[in-house]
Amino acid sequence: MRARRHMRIAQVAPLCERVPPKLYGGTERVVSFLTEELVRQGHDVTLFASGDSKTSARLVAICPRAQRLDGGRRDALAEHILMIEQVARRAGEFDLIHFHVSHMHFPVARRLQTASLTTLHGRLDMPELVALYKEFSDLPIVSISDAQRVALPHAGWIGTIYHGLPPDLLRYQPSPGTYLAFLGRVSPEKRLDRAIRIATAAGWPLRIAAKVDPADADYFEREIRPLLDHPLVEFVGEIGEPDKSDFLGGARALLFPIDWPEPFGLVQIEALACGTPVIAFNGGSVPEIIDPGVTGFIVNSITEAVDAVSAIDDIDRWTCRQTFERRFSVRRMALDHVRIYEMLAAGAAANDLVA
Repeated sequence: MRARRHMRIAQVAPLCERVPPKLYGGTERVVSFLTEELVRQGHDVTLFASGDSKTSARLVAICPRAQRLDGGRRDALAEHILMIEQVARRAGEFDLIHFHVSHMHFPVARRLQTASLTTLHGRLDMPELVALYKEFSDLPIVSISDAQRVALPHAGWIGTIYHGLPPDLLRYQPSPGTYLAFLGRVSPEKRLDRAIRIATAAGWPLRIAAKVDPADADYFEREIRPLLDHPLVEFVGEIGEPDKSDFLGGARALLFPIDWPEPFGLVQIEALACGTPVIAFNGGSVPEIIDPGVTGFIVNSITEAVDAVSAIDDIDRWTCRQTFERRFSVRRMALDHVRIYEMLAAGAAANDLVA
């Protein structure tokens, strides 16, 4: 097997959160894991991100602090446009530029002499995106699940790369805990209300570690806060990386009761890393991540979810951890990316790499 050459790689992160985030933030967390593993593998990596980011790569700071933590900003787009200009100006320094900022860079990326790759991290089932992605179908794009692609079949897909985590990031907990867990955002599509209904119907305590964005504040007050008075429900609030091992590892199961086409759902593999099985509603990436009866259960109703809670001790926690190590390691994620980086840097076109 030929030795991989060391590459000069730019990672272009969103500025909403630092890399990695202090608290909630899936995209920036994945960018951090990928960046650090690429450096560990010997690549020369430059990270374009907020100035409070922590990385072993070369950091190009676009703004002093993550936008969410720096109040008073009324136009978050301005700094992203500035970042894209800086990336374009320095494009000749890199073999490959990897964008994680949705599609705002497409017109610039099309005109660069340096190869680029885009990972799309969000939902794509919006009609206004169809014409845009048809126009830029020459740009190579990676999905984070096969399900994510469904709404835009004509985009420049060249592969699906599942997220991965460092093996020592989260601690394996062999003994099942005494509560059910919900970890994520409080929003209509994440369906915390379903999690509360499942736990209370099953008679199990539910611990909720969740972020409430300003955009979802009214929803939280109207739909969720009245449900938090139940004696089985505990609202912990937003937690950071250091707290996840105890929170997820101490749970008997993670509830993932989504009501939208989830592109990936990082919390699913975070739970598996701790040995904690997942009870998830069927949608988006869920069937690609969870093996029914092996790492959890996939359900279609509250009743099925309550039944799954009753059967959750049939799931072997060590098998959950082994599945994480085999399928969702950061090393695998980085090697999958490098394989595509090398082909693009060698001059392959998106149409030649359709996958």
